[in-house]
Order: sequence, then C-alpha cells, then structure tokens
Amino acid sequence: MDIDLNADLAEGFGPWRMGDDAALLDVLSSANLACGFHAGDPPIMLRTIEQARARGVDIGAHVGFPDRQGFGRRFMQIDPSELTAMVIYQLGALEGMARWAGARMSHMSFHGALGNMVAADHALAATLVRAVAQFNPQLLIISSSSRAIESAAADCGLQVAITFLADRAYDDEGLLVPRSLPNSVIHDQHHVIARVRRMLERQEVVTYSGKPLKMQPRSILLHGDTPGALELAKTVRWEIEAGGGRIVPVSRLLG
Repeated sequence: MDIDLNADLAEGFGPWRMGDDAALLDVLSSANLACGFHAGDPPIMLRTIEQARARGVDIGAHVGFPDRQGFGRRFMQIDPSELTAMVIYQLGALEGMARWAGARMSHMSFHGALGNMVAADHALAATLVRAVAQFNPQLLIISSSSRAIESAAADCGLQVAITFLADRAYDDEGLLVPRSLPNSVIHDQHHVIARVRRMLERQEVVTYSGKPLKMQPRSILLHGDTPGALELAKTVRWEIEAGGGRIVPVSRLLG
C-alpha cells in the first residue's frame, strides 16, 4: 500500500519554536506549512520550504483563521467574502516563497477551527474551495473526510486526498469531534499506533461512539506541535513499511 505521511509544520513564531520541523522532515513525505495567520512567520515559512525542498518533501499551504493567540482553534464568525480573501492571501504567501526558493506548492489544507467549519458547511466549502481552484486549479486538497469539501472539490475539478488524523477522534459521520470533548485528542502513542494499524489493515476507524467507520485515506496526518511527535512519526513510518507499504508524497499519489 502506498500512502502519504504528513504533518503540520512551520507553526512557530519569531524565536518561539513549535516542534522539531527539521527532524520531522526526515520522516515525512508531505508537509502542511502555516502561512502566518494561525502561526508561522516569513522566516520560519521560508526556512521550512527550503528544508522540505532539500528532502524531496511535498510542500502545501495550511490556511487558518487569523488567530495566533488561539492557534487557529477558536471558531470565528467572519463573512465568507473576507474568509475568501484570507485564504487567497495565505496561498499567495506560501506560493511566492516556494517559487523564490525554487520549490513548488503541491497542495493545501484548512487548519483547525476553519477546517472543521468548512468540513461541515456545504455552502462555505463551495465558496472557499472555489477560491482555491481559481488560485491554482492544479492544487490538491488534503482534508479529513468531509462530504462538503469532497463535493465542492468535484464541482471545481480539484482532487482531494483524504487524510486520516491518527491522533484525533471521529464522529459517526467521519467528521472530527470538537476538541472540547474529553479524549477528542488521543495522546497515548500505543493507542495511536493501534488506530494506524487498524486503518492500514481494515480501512476503518472506531468512532467516538464506538462504531466502526470505513475510510480510504491516501494520507496519514500527525500533529507536529504535540509532545513526542517525532518519535510517533518514526513509529508510524516503521509500522507502514513493516507491513509492506511505501511512504509516497501526496502529489505522486494523486498528481
């Protein structure tokens, strides 16, 4: 089985670092880079682009709400036209830096609370995915399972790579449960690895309510800002390769 292994990176700000991006890039095949709204700044973005390019890791824009203090995980009521401009702005920032560094932006994803809103709202998904398609019709979208995003992408001729968030709980519809719920974020690495193993072997995850839910992800996502992210990424990679799978950048799976 060929599958992408990716993480959200470039999420520091100024002298503050969030995770070990350089070490993670030795393990990943794709990276979603913060674009300065929920986290990140120009020097961190550029450095991460250059490090990813040197390792042959796919580069994508991870766009979110303008919410550094809340790390983009607080819901914000913003007019869709403003959100559209914010998404374009973030895509443009990373695209410009990637071009300057001789790299290519292959994909994009929605971060945190914005991602949860888009995944559950067909109208908002239609608006923002259309903006992505108008910005660059060749971009792939990496997303957790979402009928709204998948339908909007199909209408715009964009490809979607469904990603399995190994450390996040799912509801019975395949959407991520709110972080406010107990055990919505799974910190036990043994549990995370068991979920990855089940997904690889059975293509299913056990939902928050305890039901098995079928899923066919093309990517596995880890959060680079969580403690132990590097060791977890190494273990997940070993688990995939020990089972005969290959870690392949997302652009080579769908591009």
